[in-house]
Amino acid sequence: MINVLGICGSPVKDSNTEVMMKEALSAVEGEKVKTKIITLNGKKIEDCRHCNWCMIKQSEGSYCALKDDMDEIYARVLDADALLVASPVYIGRLSGHLACVFDRLRCFIHGKFYGSALKHKVGAAMAVGWLRNSGIETTLTTIHWAFLTYQMVIAAPGILATFGGVGVSSLGGTGAFDPKDKHQVLKDEYGLKTARATAKSMVELAKIIKAGKVRV
Repeated sequence: MINVLGICGSPVKDSNTEVMMKEALSAVEGEKVKTKIITLNGKKIEDCRHCNWCMIKQSEGSYCALKDDMDEIYARVLDADALLVASPVYIGRLSGHLACVFDRLRCFIHGKFYGSALKHKVGAAMAVGWLRNSGIETTLTTIHWAFLTYQMVIAAPGILATFGGVGVSSLGGTGAFDPKDKHQVLKDEYGLKTARATAKSMVELAKIIKAGKVRV
């Protein structure tokens, strides 16, 4: 069984980013793949204080000195074989809400008990932008940098989009929109195709890594 955790970095309830993630995961969920989505909507997640508590006092089940909604995310991340992380584009980069999550995952590389906990887990990235050429690729690469920091293995869709799933939430990425349609990313058929391809690549890689560990 491959456990996939989707982390939606949008603070908006039922956002375009979440909708695209659901479309991606629907392409891989099945008998041997279990998926779960955590959205940052309504979550309270403080900034990492770099207090180094995790380096000195961390113990099993106790990840960080800060106590907030990250506790749920920590447990889910540990249980996952693969992480599909999606963010809306905020000023040419990932959302601040998602940045806080990545910063707090620091305890999974420097932690006294959970050091290197993410090593060789698979990571895949998706981004939803309002406009074409407004920071989708920088958003994806910022997520990738976090994966590399935590010694994760990056999955990508290949020639469809190179870095990950890419969607636009205005018509054709032009800024035109229908105020009655909250989920215009569903009109971006090519974007949804890249999202599904990214999820499939992620699961394929996770299966290869998990099978390799069993043999070793």
